[in-house]
Amino acid sequence: MPPDNRLLNTVLRHYQDPHDANRTEQILGSTVHLLTELSNPLNLGVLTSQLLTAPAIWQHPGGVRNSIRIMSVYNSAATRVHNYEVAWREGGDDREGGGLGCEEWARAVVKGADDRSRRWQHLLVLTGVLMGMEGNERGSLSRSLRNTLEGAVVTAANLALETQLADGPVAGASIVMALNFAFPLISDYHRSLINCNALLPLAVWAITSEEGFCDGLFLADIGAEVAESPSHQLAWSPMTPSFRQLQELDKRPIMANMGPLAKLTGYVVQQVTDTRVVLQAQDALLVFTQKVLGAWQRNRLSEVDPAMEGAFLTPETLTSTWPALWALLRKLMFGVVAMLQSIVSRSLLDPYMLNDIAAPVIATKSLHILRNLFFISSRNGNNAFQVYTFTYLTSIDVISRNAAMAYSFLHETRPPENTPVFTTYLQGTLDLFYLNLAEHLPLTLSTEACEALVIKPATVYMSHEGTMTPSMIELFESAHSAVLSTLSCPQHSPLTIQITPFYIIKLFESFPQQISSRQFRVAFKTVMQIVSPPFPIAEMEPQFSETLLEMLRSYTTAASTTPIPPTPDAVARAASFEQEEEPFSQQSSLILALVDSLPFLPLPLMEEWLTVAAQAMYEIADPVLREPVKKRFLEILVSGEMDVERAAIGVAWWGTHGGRDMVFSGGSQPAMMSGALGADRTSRL
Repeated sequence: MPPDNRLLNTVLRHYQDPHDANRTEQILGSTVHLLTELSNPLNLGVLTSQLLTAPAIWQHPGGVRNSIRIMSVYNSAATRVHNYEVAWREGGDDREGGGLGCEEWARAVVKGADDRSRRWQHLLVLTGVLMGMEGNERGSLSRSLRNTLEGAVVTAANLALETQLADGPVAGASIVMALNFAFPLISDYHRSLINCNALLPLAVWAITSEEGFCDGLFLADIGAEVAESPSHQLAWSPMTPSFRQLQELDKRPIMANMGPLAKLTGYVVQQVTDTRVVLQAQDALLVFTQKVLGAWQRNRLSEVDPAMEGAFLTPETLTSTWPALWALLRKLMFGVVAMLQSIVSRSLLDPYMLNDIAAPVIATKSLHILRNLFFISSRNGNNAFQVYTFTYLTSIDVISRNAAMAYSFLHETRPPENTPVFTTYLQGTLDLFYLNLAEHLPLTLSTEACEALVIKPATVYMSHEGTMTPSMIELFESAHSAVLSTLSCPQHSPLTIQITPFYIIKLFESFPQQISSRQFRVAFKTVMQIVSPPFPIAEMEPQFSETLLEMLRSYTTAASTTPIPPTPDAVARAASFEQEEEPFSQQSSLILALVDSLPFLPLPLMEEWLTVAAQAMYEIADPVLREPVKKRFLEILVSGEMDVERAAIGVAWWGTHGGRDMVFSGGSQPAMMSGALGADRTSRL
């Protein structure tokens, strides 16, 4: 008996009984050898048929890994057969291996996927053969046979999807993995034949449940094993079962292929013909992320502020288990957001999702999903990618068109009342998501709703006087933005009149300890624009503009002239624009804010405050600090920021009223209104 036939009989006998891991790997290695060396097509069919029913393989506790091994076996074998044929065509004397050509070999192997095995197992063989023959642009098969093989993959997948509930969870995850590997190799036509209605819920389940992220239960297991060290730091040892579970989880096939799986799922979302299946997939993602957030809330590690990791965590935790946890959480977030982005994209085109009833509900659920994952996406710029930005902003755009849904979402997620600021780091993270979102919705909400759901929560953080950690500063800035967004809405003028004095006082109190020079100037300029024509408040309270300018001017007299150290905001902007940040003192920043406000002043105040600004500029003794203010002053005069009427006043002031001399030399005339008595100018405050 030829040696290969003896080996075939030996391998077939070993198929009948389960073995340990090492022996199982040996059996699979021998199978690859036989698949490439057997010369009889019938033997290839028998080997495949027996492999797909072998207790030695399918009773081994490997789950989806067993399915990956089968695909790998046929991928490796097909690749070798291809290489043998290429070598023979390039001048070899005899074919290596069994002597079969690629097409003859592929047909023989596929015949072994018979009725003795299940359709999902057939899919594994077909996918492995397709990968080995056509992967990496090998082009081993004729167009006709490749087309037939692609059709067989899709047919096997669709038949397997019909019976996957009866076949069990391993079968379901194996179908998803096989299609994930086959997807790049099959034509658009054959892709369109996949039963996406059945595949979508299975794909979402595979990613989120037992074979994927286990519904976030690993976070609960970690939390149960987090201990407090003698130095009162949190310790999560790499020797704990939960860390070994995390490592095992990260090595699962689903995890290793999360990117391609998310891409496959995105395609499936677009191809589903029943909109209800897409909505069910979104509901599944919502439930999954709720479980993840709930498990994280019960985990003591959720208390760790990124800026305080060194103080909160033991050195061993900080260097070993902590980075591994966040690597897995980032993978979780990226996968969910990629699937959600496909759902949101479809909601813009599907008439059953785009209507006025369904669209706000879909957007609300999307925002809940993003909120549930914000503890991940808010760290280290994890949300700074296009897919996340599109999903977030599109959902906001949709919900902002429905006042009732916008109010409902904010009311449901608003920070707890009558509780201390920043009770836990996680609560602060959720509050940050809330304030960032609230900033976009004042145009949609009523004045009463804005006061209750935007101004009050933001005021709590603006009034905080505790330690300003980086996380707290981010919340503080977001609160300022939310208030400014409300003040900018003309329909909320009564509320603007009520809260602007309070806001301006808080703004001056915050600078320069809590906000940067740029942030102060933007905030003050925005308020000046709001209280000036053509905003309604300018008619209701015509003195508001000058009152604020007087307040600003009074602060400049006692402001510090020492350069302000660069803030994280200034450093980040300088890095993004690849230029050095200009130096500012508190005094020069206040005067620069005055200059920034000039294009928004009421016409009767223009000439007087041009003079005031020019003379205030020369109160800055340091020429280095004065130069950015002078540069900005000249820019405003010539850049077109002023409208026609204000520009005409500026031209007259520059040419005939001494403006040029004031800007370049400080002038000598005291600031006064045109026609006023030459007495000392007094404040209107």
